[in-house]
Amino acid sequence: MHFKLIIAFVEDDKTDLVLETARKNGAKGATVINNARGEGLKQSKTFFGLTLETQRDVLLLLVEEHLSRHILETIASVAKFDSAPGTGIAFQIDVEDAIGVTRQVEELTHELEDKI
Repeated sequence: MHFKLIIAFVEDDKTDLVLETARKNGAKGATVINNARGEGLKQSKTFFGLTLETQRDVLLLLVEEHLSRHILETIASVAKFDSAPGTGIAFQIDVEDAIGVTRQVEELTHELEDKI
C-alpha cells in the first residue's frame, strides 16, 4: 500500500473542521502541531514588536494515495484556502515507506476492496 502525507497549515479555529472533513473522506488519523507561525506574500503587522496574526496549526495526515487528492481538495474547500488570502494552505508529498500503520492498512484494505 502506498501513502501520501498531506500537510495542512490552517487557522486554529478551523482545525476541528478540517480534521472532521478529512476523517469523513478516508483519513484514519492525524497529528496536530499547535501554534505554528507563517508569512504569506505580505509581512504580518506588528504592534510594539508583537505579531498581530491568528495562530496556525499544522496538520499531518498520512493517507492512502488513492484517497489523497480527494481529501486534499475537500479540506481546501471547507477551509476556504482559495477563497480568501491568509486562510491556510495544504499540499501532499509522496511517502517512500511507513512503519506503525499496520492497523490503518488492514482497515483501508477492507474499505478499498469494497469500492473496487
